[in-house]
Amino acid sequence: MPILGATQPMNAKVFVDTNILIYARDSALPKKQARARQWMEALWRNRGGTLSYQVLQEYYVNVTQKLKPGLAVEKARQDVRNLLQWQPERVDASLLESAWTLADRFGFSWWDAQIVAAAKRAQCAMLLSEDLQDGLDIDGMRIVNPFGKDRFPE
Repeated sequence: MPILGATQPMNAKVFVDTNILIYARDSALPKKQARARQWMEALWRNRGGTLSYQVLQEYYVNVTQKLKPGLAVEKARQDVRNLLQWQPERVDASLLESAWTLADRFGFSWWDAQIVAAAKRAQCAMLLSEDLQDGLDIDGMRIVNPFGKDRFPE
């Protein structure tokens, strides 16, 4: 099974931030790559992952234009096509309103606030991200840095 692909749709439980997807393809950081792949494989196997269109857009740009060595365009496009099975959250007026509220409440950057808002709307119990405060509880949704000590997928 491809790291960023599968054949069955998933139920939203764990929201995956862009950095986890990128690390799964980044051979320059082998320890993080291995951990990100573990998480992705578990999420595909358990049908437990979700994300947003924002994450897919960020992933595509980063792996094709910023990652060294970059991922081939067609391979990146196939990753995105596979991840569409996770039924990404759309950015719309409601999500923007929620993101503004979260940015004001927690001091998140605008982009991070949109990620958190999408994860909350998807009713995720966990948001995997290296960029947000590990362990932070946001109305019952926990931020988890998957690269922290003893952080392995179930």
